Amino acid sequence: MLCRVENRFLPRTAAFFDLDKTVIAKSSTLTFSKSFYHGGLINRRAVLRTAYTQFVFLAGGADHDQMERMREYLSALCKGWNVQQVKELVAETLHELIDPIIYDEAATLIEEHHTAGRDVVIVSTSGAEVVEPIGELLGADRVVATRMVVGDDGCYTGEVEYYAYGPTKAQAIKALAESEGYDLERCYAYSDSATDVPMLESVGHPHAVNPDRALRREATLREWPILAFDRPVRLKQRLSAFSLPPRPALMAAAAVSAAALTAGAVWYAARRRAGAATA
Repeated sequence: MLCRVENRFLPRTAAFFDLDKTVIAKSSTLTFSKSFYHGGLINRRAVLRTAYTQFVFLAGGADHDQMERMREYLSALCKGWNVQQVKELVAETLHELIDPIIYDEAATLIEEHHTAGRDVVIVSTSGAEVVEPIGELLGADRVVATRMVVGDDGCYTGEVEYYAYGPTKAQAIKALAESEGYDLERCYAYSDSATDVPMLESVGHPHAVNPDRALRREATLREWPILAFDRPVRLKQRLSAFSLPPRPALMAAAAVSAAALTAGAVWYAARRRAGAATA
């Protein structure tokens, strides 16, 4: 249990969480595919492709090459989408789609880190338009995520401005440590993927959560704790104890020169009422 409150005279600390398969049971980006379909943004073929990608991701994780293919596909798919429409669609379906797949164990850890006086930072390859609302739902203090280039017309250009993946996550954490005064040797990190080894090794207390085979092997060699999260639960169904005090704001990772939104956050946005109007 992480019940010890940090000494206020010591340097600040934080707990860094990957999102997909670490805090929630699925891919945050792919989970919204049906909503985008019903909103008229993507066709049935795209829905089937994302469903298959989700299956592969859940079955064994995605390696570097698979992540690159996903990034390219989603970047091309979202080209021309209006960013405000994406945000509205995510807001409309956030509780329906994300709340039921939050791991109870992860929510408990977030509570414990806050109780101990640590900031909680979500560091995800998924897109800012999705990750930031999820971070707010969880009571996170900050978010680092992938961010797409937005044109003067308010639409995605299909290019990636900042890709929060692999070593880039570690760089963002180090930049945050400098700007916020975190002592990384006393910080914690959690992830399921071997692609996040740079992030995990940048802190003094790394943890492998539901690790893929490569990360399990690495964690075993380095004697990192291995955690199993397997109880998705709605936050409402947890003790109403999951009432975190208002946190100082989800500060976008822009503060870190690393802004946020996944190659996956390349998303299919569209407001349902707009779709209904054109039907």
